[in-house]
Amino acid sequence: MNIKEIQDLIKFVAKSGVNEVEIEQKDFKITIKTEYASAKEERQIIVQAAPQLAPVAAPVAAPVPAAAEPAAPSSAPVADENANLITIKSPMIGTFYRSAGPDKDPFVSVGSTIGVGDTVCIIEAMKLFNEIEAEVTGKIVKVLVDDASPVEYDQPLFIIDPS
Repeated sequence: MNIKEIQDLIKFVAKSGVNEVEIEQKDFKITIKTEYASAKEERQIIVQAAPQLAPVAAPVAAPVPAAAEPAAPSSAPVADENANLITIKSPMIGTFYRSAGPDKDPFVSVGSTIGVGDTVCIIEAMKLFNEIEAEVTGKIVKVLVDDASPVEYDQPLFIIDPS
């Protein structure tokens, strides 16, 4: 099972309202548990390697505050000329990096022009470095996340002016 399939499974579990899903294959086991608190939704993901690979267990807990997502639109510009701005959001939970290395230049900065398929950042998830590519053409208006900061799924990363 690759990272994309795991992300799709997490999305499905979150949307379906299922409390627990467990999948076991010959080389790994994954359990996704969703518990609903009164004001919070918590997702707990446990990935454990099979004994023949390595005796490594990597539990990952990702609390998602209910108020975090509604706060983002309220801080966005409200003026009519800014109504066409596009937000690039994180497709996964991980650590956000603006460049390929500490001594490298950032992929994009405020004012940079990007095209479809251009790499805008890297998100590290479970020791995998995933290049995040732009799906639109435009100009970077604002970078919303600091370098080497943790990001949540669907968290806004960049604001793009497509004109």
